[in-house]
Amino acid sequence: MCIGIPGRVVALDPRQPQHVWAEVCGARREINIALVCQAGQPREALLGSWVLIHVGFAMSRLDEREAAEMLAALQAMGEVESDVVLFMTGEGNDEIR
Repeated sequence: MCIGIPGRVVALDPRQPQHVWAEVCGARREINIALVCQAGQPREALLGSWVLIHVGFAMSRLDEREAAEMLAALQAMGEVESDVVLFMTGEGNDEIR
């Protein structure tokens, strides 16, 4: 299954200018923001923003309402789809917490 999950940008990566740290279901994950950066806008402007994350990339920006709705839908799916639970909890991943 290929799904994206909402995450909130919580920190900048000082080593890589196109990477930030996002909080996803209580875990912090390093993500690439190249696809959501706006020309002329500093990456600091993304701090606190919600983004849709798929395979380590922020695919689009979300507002807080959209993020909450998507997380609720994913939690509901987790009740019937075990792979969604694994994705949301990060089990089997090597993320830094």
